[in-house]
Amino acid sequence: MNDETWDALKAAPIAEIRRRAAILHTIVDVSPVTVEGAERFAWNDSGGQSAVWYFTPDGRAMLLTFDHETDLNLYAEGTFAEQESLYRGVPADLVQLVRNRPENYESLNLTEQGTDETIHYAGGVFWFDGTQWRAAEGFLDHCDQADLDPMSESGFDYCLEAYLLGQEFTAESFIAYRDAEGWYEDPAEKDAALGTVREVFARHG
Repeated sequence: MNDETWDALKAAPIAEIRRRAAILHTIVDVSPVTVEGAERFAWNDSGGQSAVWYFTPDGRAMLLTFDHETDLNLYAEGTFAEQESLYRGVPADLVQLVRNRPENYESLNLTEQGTDETIHYAGGVFWFDGTQWRAAEGFLDHCDQADLDPMSESGFDYCLEAYLLGQEFTAESFIAYRDAEGWYEDPAEKDAALGTVREVFARHG
């Protein structure tokens, strides 16, 4: 798990992670959701990749990443039991946030055969215990047994790229990041986007 983005996530205060998650959630226009008191924020690229965050009132969190083009796409080939196993090691009350919940764009359901039990799919499963971030034991064990790299196969770097972890996160730095990615055709479009994004950042402190 020696990864620059992972190290940056672990080093950042949880309040800053929540701020960035809330800002990206607003920018990509995901509907706000509260699940059993936990705030759910999400990002998606409109192409099958996503990051989903749950922040609980007691200061813990869970992060799910998904890249539909990797071997950790259990929604395409896996079973309920395989997907559930990736959550092993995460506290039961955090996993409960993704059990028997309505589907949404970022999180479809896998259903246990012969029952109505469902669980949201995820490639990477990570959680914050109030002090430090951890990768779920089941997720790591699955990758070890299948000889998969946890970070690349879970889409971790790609799914968290827009959060600019380990870097300044302002409206200006975010627009500069998108500009480098080829989002804007001309300066006028870039300036308009900056104005909109500044309003979002202002709303989230």
